[in-house]
Amino acid sequence: MVSDAPEFEKKVPDPADIFECQRCNDCCKGYGGTFVTEKDIQAISEYIGVPPERFVDAYCRFSGKKPVIAQGKDGYCVFLTADGCGIHPVKPKMCRAWPFIESVLRAPENWRIMAGACPGMRTDFSDEAIVACVSRVLAQRDVTP
Repeated sequence: MVSDAPEFEKKVPDPADIFECQRCNDCCKGYGGTFVTEKDIQAISEYIGVPPERFVDAYCRFSGKKPVIAQGKDGYCVFLTADGCGIHPVKPKMCRAWPFIESVLRAPENWRIMAGACPGMRTDFSDEAIVACVSRVLAQRDVTP
């Protein structure tokens, strides 16, 4: 079968080829914190029934001037429960995107670093293939409501 796809697109792996979530919850632990946007704060606040300013005070810490979701003493996100993410329907943009995040585009070695803590990430692809895949996923998310 002959493909009409440009040669570049033939070489870009599908997201499922380079990442399959193992439900280990390691992405919910530390590693610099989960930044929350104003939209995230509003959605999570509504979901848990607290005013946004109360949410930031009670459930966030700051990294520089940016709010990040706080971690419990165990190092995991304060919203992680025995059943998984306690705010899954409104989880932050950063969590929804994992591991297809912009820092991989700036420094492809970030993929391999993150893969050291995430058993679902494959590293047997070239940096170029990983960057192309992450770029495609991010572009699709930007146009998808």
